[in-house]
Amino acid sequence: MDTPKSGEFAHIGKSVVIKGELSGSEDLYVDGQVEGTIELRNNSLIVGPNGNVKANVSAKGVVVQGKVEGTVNATERVELRKSAVVNGDVITQRISMEEGAFFKGKIDIQKEPGKAAPVAS
Repeated sequence: MDTPKSGEFAHIGKSVVIKGELSGSEDLYVDGQVEGTIELRNNSLIVGPNGNVKANVSAKGVVVQGKVEGTVNATERVELRKSAVVNGDVITQRISMEEGAFFKGKIDIQKEPGKAAPVAS
């Protein structure tokens, strides 16, 4: 999932700067700069190696290769690649972090919907 291969990906290039609210119903690849909010409830966000995101993110899945500053809320999975720099909290069901990735914040692992929580005795 390094570079989008499907035609269903929107692509924000290296030289593009967006300030404000960004939302959509397709997967998004950001290699430019985004400030504000990113709302992709049923889709994925990939922050490319040149990507610089200063936003609260809500998506189904998030892969970070560049920089993210803000809260990342992913309903399914977050992947921090070795070049990732993340300053902010992560809320997700599953997370993976490659050796070399930088993360500063807290991680809140949510249980999967429909599964019972373990009972303490």
